Amino acid sequence: MNPQPKPVIALTLGDPAGIGAELIARLLAKPEACQMANIVLVGDAWLWREGQRVAGVPVATQPVDSIEAVRGRPDTRLPAWLEKDTIRPDQVTVGQPQAAGGASVLRVLDACMDAARDGHVDAICFAPLNKFAMKLGGLGHDDELHHFAQYLGVTGYFCEFNTLGDLWTSRVSSHIPLKDAAAALSVDGIKAATRLIYRSLQANGIAAPRVAVAAFNPHGGDGGTCGREEVDIIAPAVRQLNDEGLPVQGPFPADTIFLRAQAGEFQAIVTMYHDQGQIAIKLLGFARGVTVQGGLPIPITTPAHGTAYDIAGQGRANVEATWQAFLIACRMGVSHRFPSSK
Repeated sequence: MNPQPKPVIALTLGDPAGIGAELIARLLAKPEACQMANIVLVGDAWLWREGQRVAGVPVATQPVDSIEAVRGRPDTRLPAWLEKDTIRPDQVTVGQPQAAGGASVLRVLDACMDAARDGHVDAICFAPLNKFAMKLGGLGHDDELHHFAQYLGVTGYFCEFNTLGDLWTSRVSSHIPLKDAAAALSVDGIKAATRLIYRSLQANGIAAPRVAVAAFNPHGGDGGTCGREEVDIIAPAVRQLNDEGLPVQGPFPADTIFLRAQAGEFQAIVTMYHDQGQIAIKLLGFARGVTVQGGLPIPITTPAHGTAYDIAGQGRANVEATWQAFLIACRMGVSHRFPSSK
């Protein structure tokens, strides 16, 4: 029996003014990276050289003329390198969001998604980007996930997952003002976020995921005296999911649910808004957190932290979250290939 071929993983260097290129240099300096995947790094040559210089780790690569050439490489012991000119060094001020940097990020990500759509890439792992810079550079959506979904033609439900080891979270609402979070709650939205994370965990080898749903209000609403979202929206959604055969539990007060998950009671938590899950995940393990773009036809992952402009160019970036994002992309890339590549 032939061994399972390595998944083709596209890596990007992230925001040119941040720590992304340094992180990718540290990642590719690990010899086990190319043992796990057929890697193609896409980006600007000068930025890649700068990332290696800042990290203090030279990384040998194998130049290719196109992403299409990556899957058929006979020797994958070195990462493939596809140079793409998107930005000049004089357009970048380290540590500051800029329109040119945001536009550069979009061009590289779009090229990787084109390759995924054509079946040449099995997963994408991107270094940290900055949403403000991307909006300055032409992003027409609230965040990169909505850009990905439109670009890839997604019509169903999608949301970000945040992971920390064996614990995953999904969100009912994401990059919206907190004042709008209550209005964004709906029975259908909670059911969709729960189904997606439940089935994603099943697709990753967990036959019967232990999933809990968080409450929205303090003390879980105290029976409706401290907000009625639990009574009118969240609990009915949980009951309907149970009727569908998904044995999820909740709603549970958000200030204790992560303690129960930390003790191993739950493998996934459905949160109601962005910071409800993000604060807990980052406190539990900031340096290991990963964001997975859930509901897309191809796995796309990234470290959950940002561009860290305050330490950009200083050689201090911690690669652990990027490494974990790469590992998830490898695992998911083996079995979650874009339909055109099957």
